[in-house]
Amino acid sequence: MLCLQELPVWALRRLEGWSGMTAIGDVARRPSLGPLPSTAEVGRVLTEVNHGLLRSAFTGQANAILVGRGHALVAHRRLLLNPFRFRRAQARVLGLGRAERRSWGKERRVCQAVRIRRDERTLLVGNLHATSSEDKRLPDVELLRAAVFVDGLAQPGEPIVLGGDFNVSLRASRTLAELMTSEWGFVGAMPAGIDHVLVRGLRAGEPRAWPPERRAHGTRLLSDHAPVEIDTE
Repeated sequence: MLCLQELPVWALRRLEGWSGMTAIGDVARRPSLGPLPSTAEVGRVLTEVNHGLLRSAFTGQANAILVGRGHALVAHRRLLLNPFRFRRAQARVLGLGRAERRSWGKERRVCQAVRIRRDERTLLVGNLHATSSEDKRLPDVELLRAAVFVDGLAQPGEPIVLGGDFNVSLRASRTLAELMTSEWGFVGAMPAGIDHVLVRGLRAGEPRAWPPERRAHGTRLLSDHAPVEIDTE
């Protein structure tokens, strides 16, 4: 199983062919040309001029969960992490100014959740990409919103994996520390970094970040984030 974030929207239809896995995608921000809506293919063509500079300027962004072909997809849900009413309520609690409030709403962020089954066992997988901000309280409240969402979907005793780009480190996150307590029951937060794979209800090894040489293609790194992996039973 693999959780992906910040995908160009045009890549969603190609994931299964590239990976040989079942792909479940959700669009966070649709392709656009400035304020005007665009298409995934137009975004792809424009971004090819300079991937490093333009990145998601035209392509939009999406999340995806890839699962092995031997697993059956039972359910698929999605939650917007920073809708207007949520931002407005949290802005009052956090004492955010107008500029901070406007900035928070510039990019939609989502958490997707899928239930997969192999044989008689099911597993609930959540995949999120939280807001990137100097004020770490913003991704932290989005992480809590995602955790409550996934926890609420889980059946009694059902194992959960919650992974993604949390945009907050264990040291800077009140929510991550709470999720790792016995009350929530998760394990697996990275000691450093903002990418995490949390696990509940399964035996889990220590999380590992890939070294640069493992994610290199020739002289180029395939991502500006080191993938994080964790073994479970």
